[in-house]
Amino acid sequence: MSKIVRQSKYRHVFGTAAKKEDTIDGVKTTRTAWDSNYAAANIKFWAVCWEASGGGSFAVGTWANHKGKWDGKNGLVAGHKGPVVDLDWNPFNDNLIASASEDCTVKIWSIPDAGLGEKNMTEALQTLSGHKRKIGSVKFHPTASNVVATSGADYAVKVWDIEKGETKYDIEGSATDLIQNAEWNYDGSLLVTSSKDKKIRIIDPRQKKVTGEVEAHQGVKGGRSIWLGTREKVFSVGFSKTSEREYALWDPKKLSEPLVRTNVDSASGVLLPFYDNDTSVLFMGGKGDGNIRYYEVVDEAPYIHYLTEYKSNTSARGLAMLPKRAMNVSECEIARFVKVTPDKLEPISFNVPRKSDIFQDDIYPDTFGGEASLTAADFFAGKNAKPKLISLKGGFVAKEKPADFNPEKKQEEAPMSEVEMKKKLDELTKKVAYLESELVKRDAKIKELQG
Repeated sequence: MSKIVRQSKYRHVFGTAAKKEDTIDGVKTTRTAWDSNYAAANIKFWAVCWEASGGGSFAVGTWANHKGKWDGKNGLVAGHKGPVVDLDWNPFNDNLIASASEDCTVKIWSIPDAGLGEKNMTEALQTLSGHKRKIGSVKFHPTASNVVATSGADYAVKVWDIEKGETKYDIEGSATDLIQNAEWNYDGSLLVTSSKDKKIRIIDPRQKKVTGEVEAHQGVKGGRSIWLGTREKVFSVGFSKTSEREYALWDPKKLSEPLVRTNVDSASGVLLPFYDNDTSVLFMGGKGDGNIRYYEVVDEAPYIHYLTEYKSNTSARGLAMLPKRAMNVSECEIARFVKVTPDKLEPISFNVPRKSDIFQDDIYPDTFGGEASLTAADFFAGKNAKPKLISLKGGFVAKEKPADFNPEKKQEEAPMSEVEMKKKLDELTKKVAYLESELVKRDAKIKELQG
């Protein structure tokens, strides 16, 4: 009996690694133990968390000018006091990037069109201070300008107005262990988080509360969760009780049981999921291996259909997905990633094999255009809006003027280094000892007067 093959326009999608001259060699990827992506990319720039002693840095390069061997003379963004562990580009202004650090701050930076040159950048446009412990994730809002969400080791999720440098919503104690990631849904009205306590949680930030939670994966290793765009489902990855990597699909309105739960393999690296809402293709790479699996998501059971796998012998430390506006539509490119290794950044393109040079509107529906639908004030006033879409027919043409960003600079209370903390502790210890001796003297004097 012949086996019926499921029809899909993405069944033969193939991945192709960039040529050597289009990779970035000589990268010093951070060795921090955080399970973040370690990189971010948009249509202009790539960025990667850098291994640096005595502070925190990340490197930024342009796709046009920074290929091949990374020159050691190139400057870094070097304004943090602890390692940088996560990065995110502003979706409405390609020159703005947010960096999250173990120094308990997030900083907003403006990158020149040509890159940094040979000098380090140390002055951020804005610094967000408020987390009590290390910050592990930062994510810009998908439709509202100048809004970001952060999460970290203090079990808190915070939503910020980055122009004012203020925390607008603070969801403290939303987890009982380190929060590994926080992701916005399609219109930015909800967040989903994954935590080391094995649970995923749905958070309504404007209500400052968790609206649903479930133990997603029983394994003790790290996990992730993302929204599947307009399908309004949550996709989570993690480990089973027997330490096998697995994924699950959830209806956020009914979290008691997953719609799907499937084992992937027995590798030990954290899985990194990415979803393309335009094609309904879900990509999944893993730390420690070089492969990227991809699946097609549909509305009927079994919901997730395996397509095929891009294989590589070079293991990944992280991955970043470029926006759809960066795709080469003449070659039917539907996705492009940057694979992070300890010493290299390698672009990987995924294409649909078609011979025609005509614009393929069936694989390129209108896509996110890089323009905000709401202001920060609109969002904090309770408004929601879907992303503004554009057609890629004829290729994407960037607007000359990016979204405005006029930060209100606040007096930064910089976190103290370990040496500064020890010095401060010594000073306070001496002060306490002095005050205790003064109390003894006072008590003695009081007894003398009473006698």
